[in-house]
Amino acid sequence: MIYLASRSPRRRKLLNQLGVSFEILDLEVDESMAAGESADGLVQRLATAKAEAGRGLLADSGGHLVLGADTIVVLDDEILGKPRDREHARELLASLSGRCHRVLSAVALASAGGTAIRLCESRVCFRQLSRREIEAYAATGEPLDKAGAYAIQGRAAAFVSDLRGSYSGVVGLPLYETAELLAAADLALFPQPM
Repeated sequence: MIYLASRSPRRRKLLNQLGVSFEILDLEVDESMAAGESADGLVQRLATAKAEAGRGLLADSGGHLVLGADTIVVLDDEILGKPRDREHARELLASLSGRCHRVLSAVALASAGGTAIRLCESRVCFRQLSRREIEAYAATGEPLDKAGAYAIQGRAAAFVSDLRGSYSGVVGLPLYETAELLAAADLALFPQPM
């Protein structure tokens, strides 16, 4: 059985695209950054922590697999987390306006044999945004629970002038890397009906 250790409806939708059946594990993981930790290290540690915490929740975790994932936005070596409120969302969007940034997504698969992890890095460029656009987008509420204060799969798609890398990784679950992990665990993608 596969479990997804995530509350994110975006990750659920993406995992559904691979055609595997799964159940959701709702859990809390401390997402604080450790002193001196790099962005790459943070995103991989959090994905691993989620997968392993999920395995820990299962009473009989022998044959169960747990996927954990995390996504962060990095601008000039600064991690842009989820905005605290609309004002903070406006500040984050203004900082991204007319610039390129990195989106790091890590996915981890925890099993009885250990935890495997993959890292995906994408480069996203925003066109120059007007103050009015930033205000209007922040007012929609869409940016409030998103790393970097935007959802590429939502209204903010209109801001993206260039994307190099994984669209699904920017959304929150890099499907190429996820498929690699599942294949290594001998799980078939897109199973055929019997």
